[in-house]
Amino acid sequence: MKKIIFLALASLLLLSGMEARAQRIENSSRSTIAYIQADGRIESSSRSTIGYFNGDRVENSSRSVIGYISSNGRFENSSRSTIGYYNGERVENSSRSVIGYVHDGRVENASRSTIGYYSGVKAEWVAYYFFFIK
Repeated sequence: MKKIIFLALASLLLLSGMEARAQRIENSSRSTIAYIQADGRIESSSRSTIGYFNGDRVENSSRSVIGYISSNGRFENSSRSTIGYYNGERVENSSRSVIGYVHDGRVENASRSTIGYYSGVKAEWVAYYFFFIK
Protein backbone atom coordinates (compact mmCIF):
# COMPACT_ATOMS: atom_id res chain seq x y z
CA MET A 1 0.00 0.00 0.00
CA LYS A 2 2.83 2.40 0.87
CA LYS A 3 4.42 1.67 -2.49
CA ILE A 4 1.20 2.54 -4.36
CA ILE A 5 0.84 5.82 -2.44
CA PHE A 6 4.51 6.65 -3.12
CA LEU A 7 4.12 5.94 -6.83
CA ALA A 8 0.94 8.02 -7.00
CA LEU A 9 2.62 10.98 -5.29
CA ALA A 10 5.73 10.64 -7.45
CA SER A 11 3.55 10.62 -10.58
CA LEU A 12 1.66 13.68 -9.39
CA LEU A 13 4.89 15.56 -8.71
CA LEU A 14 6.28 14.59 -12.10
CA LEU A 15 3.14 15.74 -13.88
CA SER A 16 3.01 19.03 -11.99
CA GLY A 17 6.67 19.64 -12.82
CA MET A 18 5.98 18.98 -16.48
CA GLU A 19 3.03 21.37 -16.40
CA ALA A 20 5.16 24.15 -14.89
CA ARG A 21 7.79 23.72 -17.60
CA ALA A 22 5.26 23.22 -20.37
CA GLN A 23 4.18 26.85 -20.43
CA ARG A 24 7.52 28.60 -20.51
CA ILE A 25 8.96 30.86 -23.12
CA GLU A 26 12.73 30.78 -23.18
CA ASN A 27 15.43 32.77 -24.90
CA SER A 28 18.07 31.13 -27.09
CA SER A 29 20.13 30.28 -23.99
CA ARG A 30 17.15 28.40 -22.55
CA SER A 31 16.64 30.95 -19.76
CA THR A 32 12.97 31.53 -18.96
CA ILE A 33 11.84 34.97 -20.11
CA ALA A 34 8.08 34.54 -19.65
CA TYR A 35 5.31 32.19 -18.72
CA ILE A 36 1.97 31.99 -20.46
CA GLN A 37 -0.65 30.21 -18.42
CA ALA A 38 -3.36 28.04 -19.96
CA ASP A 39 -5.88 30.80 -19.18
CA GLY A 40 -3.82 33.28 -21.26
CA ARG A 41 -2.16 35.18 -18.41
CA ILE A 42 1.32 36.40 -19.46
CA GLU A 43 3.86 36.51 -16.65
CA SER A 44 7.42 37.77 -16.54
CA SER A 45 10.24 35.43 -15.55
CA SER A 46 9.70 36.60 -11.95
CA ARG A 47 6.01 35.62 -12.23
CA SER A 48 4.53 39.13 -12.19
CA THR A 49 1.57 39.53 -14.54
CA ILE A 50 2.43 41.62 -17.59
CA GLY A 51 -0.64 40.95 -19.71
CA TYR A 52 -3.30 38.58 -20.97
CA PHE A 53 -4.38 36.74 -24.07
CA ASN A 54 -8.14 36.89 -23.61
CA GLY A 55 -10.07 35.34 -26.49
CA ASP A 56 -9.09 37.38 -29.52
CA ARG A 57 -7.84 40.29 -27.37
CA VAL A 58 -4.32 41.00 -26.14
CA GLU A 59 -4.41 43.02 -22.93
CA ASN A 60 -1.81 44.70 -20.75
CA SER A 61 -1.59 44.07 -16.99
CA SER A 62 -4.34 46.67 -16.37
CA ARG A 63 -6.62 44.75 -18.75
CA SER A 64 -6.55 47.52 -21.37
CA VAL A 65 -6.66 46.15 -24.91
CA ILE A 66 -3.32 46.53 -26.70
CA GLY A 67 -4.08 44.29 -29.65
CA TYR A 68 -6.05 41.52 -31.29
CA ILE A 69 -5.39 38.14 -32.85
CA SER A 70 -7.94 37.34 -35.53
CA SER A 71 -8.98 33.81 -36.44
CA ASN A 72 -7.27 34.09 -39.84
CA GLY A 73 -3.83 34.77 -38.30
CA ARG A 74 -3.88 38.56 -38.55
CA PHE A 75 -2.33 40.50 -35.65
CA GLU A 76 -3.75 43.95 -34.95
CA ASN A 77 -2.98 46.81 -32.59
CA SER A 78 -5.58 48.36 -30.27
CA SER A 79 -6.91 50.52 -33.12
CA ARG A 80 -7.50 47.38 -35.21
CA SER A 81 -4.74 48.30 -37.68
CA THR A 82 -2.88 45.26 -38.97
CA ILE A 83 0.60 44.94 -37.48
CA GLY A 84 1.43 41.44 -38.69
CA TYR A 85 0.43 37.96 -39.73
CA TYR A 86 1.04 34.39 -38.61
CA ASN A 87 0.35 31.45 -40.90
CA GLY A 88 1.21 28.56 -38.59
CA GLU A 89 4.95 28.97 -39.06
CA ARG A 90 5.92 32.26 -40.70
CA VAL A 91 5.51 35.62 -38.90
CA GLU A 92 5.23 38.66 -41.16
CA ASN A 93 4.95 42.37 -40.50
CA SER A 94 2.11 44.47 -41.90
CA SER A 95 3.97 44.79 -45.23
CA ARG A 96 4.09 40.98 -45.48
CA SER A 97 7.88 40.87 -45.02
CA VAL A 98 9.06 37.85 -43.02
CA ILE A 99 10.25 38.84 -39.55
CA GLY A 100 10.49 35.38 -38.03
CA TYR A 101 9.25 31.84 -37.63
CA VAL A 102 7.43 30.09 -34.80
CA HIS A 103 7.06 26.34 -35.12
CA ASP A 104 7.88 23.02 -33.50
CA GLY A 105 8.80 24.60 -30.16
CA ARG A 106 11.32 27.02 -31.64
CA VAL A 107 11.30 30.75 -32.38
CA GLU A 108 13.58 31.96 -35.16
CA ASN A 109 14.37 35.36 -36.59
CA ALA A 110 14.03 36.13 -40.31
CA SER A 111 17.48 34.61 -40.95
CA ARG A 112 16.36 31.36 -39.29
CA SER A 113 18.65 31.79 -36.29
CA THR A 114 17.06 30.46 -33.11
CA ILE A 115 16.08 33.27 -30.73
CA GLY A 116 13.87 31.28 -28.36
CA TYR A 117 11.91 28.20 -27.43
CA TYR A 118 8.40 27.41 -26.25
CA SER A 119 6.39 24.44 -25.10
CA GLY A 120 2.77 23.94 -24.19
CA VAL A 121 1.79 27.42 -25.38
CA LYS A 122 -0.26 28.36 -28.42
CA ALA A 123 2.19 29.18 -31.19
CA GLU A 124 0.21 32.27 -32.22
CA TRP A 125 0.54 33.62 -28.67
CA VAL A 126 4.29 33.01 -28.81
CA ALA A 127 4.51 34.79 -32.17
CA TYR A 128 2.59 37.81 -30.87
CA TYR A 129 4.66 37.89 -27.67
CA PHE A 130 8.08 37.60 -29.34
CA PHE A 131 7.53 39.88 -32.31
CA PHE A 132 4.95 42.42 -31.14
CA ILE A 133 5.08 42.68 -27.32
CA LYS A 134 8.60 41.84 -26.15
